[in-house]
Amino acid sequence: MQRPIKERYNQEPEAAWITLRASGAATADAMSCSVDIGRALYEAQAHVGVGGLGTAACSGDLLLGALAACAQLTCQMVAANMGLDGVSISVDVEGDLDLRGTLGVPDVPVGFQEIRVRFGVLGNVPPDRLERLKERTERYCVVLQTLLAAPMIATSWDAPALLSGTDVL
Repeated sequence: MQRPIKERYNQEPEAAWITLRASGAATADAMSCSVDIGRALYEAQAHVGVGGLGTAACSGDLLLGALAACAQLTCQMVAANMGLDGVSISVDVEGDLDLRGTLGVPDVPVGFQEIRVRFGVLGNVPPDRLERLKERTERYCVVLQTLLAAPMIATSWDAPALLSGTDVL
């Protein structure tokens, strides 16, 4: 399935470059937002541990979900490319963070301190092929590799210009 795509990218490397986008937008209160990825709209909320309602995913859930989805899909594609028929794969991701950091408590780090990814492989896979499946899955999982070797992140802030001295933001 991927062979024609790989052949095209070998002939036209510039065709492999893409830009993915996501946009956040405010909702009725400060504890929730919507996230538009172009193909779907997701509702997100602050975690209940920092004042959210707990009725929608928090940003940490979305991050771990992105890692789980990428690891699951990558492992399935690698298994298919290796001809591992009849193998069932599952992925569980969990992460630990101290919510005091995001609440501004001094000397408490903000963000996940540890993330664990657990792969389940059911089926008859010889140890050497399982090792290749592991190595290739971890090497080609975009979200995993992004978290392991964080890219440069550029931020910018756009603020409306004051039209006159009487405008109040």
